[in-house]
Amino acid sequence: MKEFNKGNNMFKAYVYVIISYVFAFFISIIIGVVFSFLHPLLMILFADLAATIVIFIISTILKNTSLYDPYWSVAPLIIASYYLFFPQISSVHSFRYIIVFILLFIWSIRLTFNWLRQWRGLKHEDWRYTMYRVKMGKKFWLINLIGLQLMPTLQVYLGSISLYPALSLRTKSIWIIDIVAIFITAAAIAIETLADQQLYNFIKTRQSHEEIITTGLWKYSRHPNYFGEILFWWGLYIFALASDVSYYWVIIGPISITFLFNILSIPIMERRNLERKPDYAIYKKQVSKLIPWFPKKKT
Repeated sequence: MKEFNKGNNMFKAYVYVIISYVFAFFISIIIGVVFSFLHPLLMILFADLAATIVIFIISTILKNTSLYDPYWSVAPLIIASYYLFFPQISSVHSFRYIIVFILLFIWSIRLTFNWLRQWRGLKHEDWRYTMYRVKMGKKFWLINLIGLQLMPTLQVYLGSISLYPALSLRTKSIWIIDIVAIFITAAAIAIETLADQQLYNFIKTRQSHEEIITTGLWKYSRHPNYFGEILFWWGLYIFALASDVSYYWVIIGPISITFLFNILSIPIMERRNLERKPDYAIYKKQVSKLIPWFPKKKT
């Protein structure tokens, strides 16, 4: 009976998530139509922000900020779909846009699935959100709106600008830079997938929360999953350069995401691990923070 109730609760939670994102998507379409006279990058920005506001309102009503978490992996796929079906320029027969979309699709589905299998329903909220909720009290809504939802949306939007030349401007055939981009993007997805799976397996079998994962990719990097994620956005940027080098300025996307992980995400995780895991300080001294590298020998 307990397992039945648990399964029933999860089904309801998934239904809430699906309805929330379908409604957010519907609102974003309306905003997109209203601002269709603008450049696609601006139109998508307004639609993206509108969808985020919808998710914020629903997550506030449900008192669960984790409802926003899938947005990171879902929004780029929707943006890419627009560019795929409504190209701005299409004068050269090139498979670049197909390759980019397939890679993005794999990344999006995998990352969304990784969230789904770890989420425990509407009563489960990421520990970081709970921490801010306790610290901020009645002002939590403000940091929730600006810091936890709008800021990541803007980060993903900036990273997704690379998709505009890569998918929407089909004016140049595939060349050597595309091969480099394919290798980097595919490698990023593989690294992130392997790191997440190794962490998932470790969490399922560990005996204590104080244990540290030191095997697989985690032997060479303290955050290999973050490394893979950052590398993915740099791969998309290289696709943008391959499409039209005049879009060099979209480097602001991968740079901003790199800063997000290095200045915010990683330090928060590091502090928590140092507080909860007695041996983490030693692990921190021996293993590279982000880029996988050979660990230092114990002294």
